[in-house]
Amino acid sequence: MAKFTEKAGSERILEEREDRNDKVFILRNIVEIRIPKHEFEKLSKKYDKEYIISNYENKRILNRITGRELVFVTKESGIPLLGHSAFGIIDRGTNLLQVRCISGCNLNCIFCSVDEGRKSKTRKTDYIVDPDYMLDELKKIIDFKGEGVEVHIDGQGEPALYPYLEYFVGEVSKIKKVSIISMQTNGIPLNEQRISEMEGKMTRINLSISAVTEETAKKLYGAYPLKRVLEIAEIIANSKIDLLIAPVWVPGYNDDEIPKIIEFALEIGAGKKFPPLGIQKYIPYRFGRKVGKSMTFREFYEKLRILEKEYGVKLVLRPEDFGIEKRPSVENPFKKGEICYGRIVAEGRMYGEKLCVAKNRSVAVISDKKIGDIVKFEVIRNEDGIIVGREI
Repeated sequence: MAKFTEKAGSERILEEREDRNDKVFILRNIVEIRIPKHEFEKLSKKYDKEYIISNYENKRILNRITGRELVFVTKESGIPLLGHSAFGIIDRGTNLLQVRCISGCNLNCIFCSVDEGRKSKTRKTDYIVDPDYMLDELKKIIDFKGEGVEVHIDGQGEPALYPYLEYFVGEVSKIKKVSIISMQTNGIPLNEQRISEMEGKMTRINLSISAVTEETAKKLYGAYPLKRVLEIAEIIANSKIDLLIAPVWVPGYNDDEIPKIIEFALEIGAGKKFPPLGIQKYIPYRFGRKVGKSMTFREFYEKLRILEKEYGVKLVLRPEDFGIEKRPSVENPFKKGEICYGRIVAEGRMYGEKLCVAKNRSVAVISDKKIGDIVKFEVIRNEDGIIVGREI
């Protein structure tokens, strides 16, 4: 596990408590640090708590929202920000860069493509990236990409849980070659103050709302503050930040909600510059949650075209609607089928995986070796710079 750095250890402690076995510290409402109570009492006779938090080796660091182990990805950790799907930077050969600062989600949506939330059966570990490390690496790739880059903050989970979001957005907005900053969010961690702080910096927020009635929302999300999310949508729509409402259409669950969501988006003034809606097709992924049947793409687009005519709004979207264009990708040092060696530096995102460093990339390797071990692996996936290997 990446070492909890002194910088992170000096963060303001929001909460401090004890349970039967541990002294517990909460930082920035997301990071939970657990130190055995008897060890903390012994160390506190010589050191202050900030020093103990930073330097005690056997502490447990958890994502407070999901309860999973939380790995800090810092420059000092030696964990690269290219190569992994759960954190870092993803370059799919366009002028849009996906930036993933944190993993883990505050919801447990029944249609989640990555099986996120506290009820996940497949996700073992979460990651959080130091904002300055992310900025340094992002600037290098932006320089390679050239003018007119979109930085899209998304992730395997809820990006707005990132405790450094406002600082990060502010710093990205200073990069001259960045023309658009956008973010995917379910909206729940946002409030009027956070939105206000990002005005003039954030270009667009893609807000996931897949139901506007309590009954359907409960089916899709379980516990869900619908009224609050709809209020957040209106706050964004009335700000300088553009709003795109992005429902997932789950056949048999929210078919009747889609027209209502379109009406809501148009009513509150979503889509000042960009399309007001980005309706997504539910796709059952291998490691995602599966509910009911998925529409074919043909059926999906036919239904969108009918709704386009009914409401007079563009719903069948193309990359050019967002200014996305093809650009050369950062060089990928791997080839599928290649045999490589790497060092295991942390637990993997999923059960049965380890996080491995090889060729200056982070690689998810299916392995049961321990942290610190060298592993020999075959590259079994190499798409869009995301590398997955299997131990051999």
